[in-house]
Amino acid sequence: MADAQAKFLSGNLFRHVTVMSLTASIGLVAVFFVDFIDMVFISMLGQAELAAAIGYAGAILFFTTSFGIGMAIAAGALVARALGAGETDLARQRASSSLVYGVLFGSVFAALVWVNIPVLVDLMGASGQTADFATLYLRIVVPSLPLLMIGMAGGAILRAHGAARIAMMATIWGSVVNAVLDPILIFGLNLDLVGAALASVAARITIAAVALRCLLREQDALVVPSVSCLIRDLGPHLAIAAPAIMTQLATPVGQAYVTREMAAFGEDAVAGLAMVSRLTPVAFGVVFALSGALGPIIGQNFGAGKPDRVRAAFRAGLVFAGIYVVAVAIVLFALRGILADLFGATGTARDLVFLFCGPLALAFYFNAVLFAANAAFNNLGRPFLSTLTNWGRHTLGTIPFVMVGATLFGAPGVLIGQAAGGVLFGLFAAFLALRVMADPGDKPKGAFAREGRLLSLLHLRR
Repeated sequence: MADAQAKFLSGNLFRHVTVMSLTASIGLVAVFFVDFIDMVFISMLGQAELAAAIGYAGAILFFTTSFGIGMAIAAGALVARALGAGETDLARQRASSSLVYGVLFGSVFAALVWVNIPVLVDLMGASGQTADFATLYLRIVVPSLPLLMIGMAGGAILRAHGAARIAMMATIWGSVVNAVLDPILIFGLNLDLVGAALASVAARITIAAVALRCLLREQDALVVPSVSCLIRDLGPHLAIAAPAIMTQLATPVGQAYVTREMAAFGEDAVAGLAMVSRLTPVAFGVVFALSGALGPIIGQNFGAGKPDRVRAAFRAGLVFAGIYVVAVAIVLFALRGILADLFGATGTARDLVFLFCGPLALAFYFNAVLFAANAAFNNLGRPFLSTLTNWGRHTLGTIPFVMVGATLFGAPGVLIGQAAGGVLFGLFAAFLALRVMADPGDKPKGAFAREGRLLSLLHLRR
């Protein structure tokens, strides 16, 4: 049973990375594609305030989604390690505990965000009718965060078992529901922004339901957790989840700053940023999926005590990402006019879409490097390094670069500065990841015994 579940301990690693990334990205891109369609539909309504409201709301929802990603990373890492070590019963227990923690912590976090929505919208730089639209949208979507947590953690657990195709189906079904309801609610019932929000909630309900069904019926991956099991697993879970959440929250913090800086150039510039923000995950969904796809491969081989395959998996991830980014950048450049027309982008908004579909698309490779490095840190018992590099990228690697870019080049300079900082911190993260893999420190059994310890940079010594 353990050998069957730990399928990444043998076979071609580049193939494993490719299959896991592509299958994981199909479901992920399906979700992002619906957001993309939301933006197209909202743009069709002809109100710049609505398009800008989606941009502001999206930056805030990024916070809640990032919280869920952090919890999911912990679930996937713990289950993958247990499977790699042959501890299938432990894997079931930790999978079940992770879902319970996701619902509990997600509910608390959603409540905190919901109460402070007007404050958060104001911090984004929104005002007037645009702020009212963004607040309305968030009031509807934010309470569904616990459902999203189930779907995200469930998908991570399925991928830890190597069941990437099954995990993909949960998000695909959610996307189908959203795509069907969007035109019905937005145009058919004339609900506009409210319709888009309700469709998103329905999609989250679907994703959670399908993920749970797959975990129970397809993989037999869950048990009913006892109170003692939940208490015992809390320490190991938080040891990964806490820094992983902090790591993931860095991204929306950086994006929030970018949104606020862009707001100085008007609603048209914010709408253009929102278009780019919706287009980015659709175009680079495979890259966004790389961390979640690479994590189980590294985790299983680390748990099995195979450091050579850990390093080879990381290298395979970088090569795969490079090939993909170059191919997508060429396609985006060829279609830049069509994409801008699809959004109805004019003026500054059109300039931003064209800029993204040009040289900035190639720079996204360094984000892929950062994602791969984070997967290595989280699954090798170094989650603190993931936190360090991600916060560095979205603070020191964002704020000064964006400030200089905005001063020199205006609204396009905001995107240029953001990309330039990504290059620097992508290289820095790769350097640290290679050092960690050269001397991973804890042996697999020791990692299980001391999961709660945040290891310092001193462990990077050879």
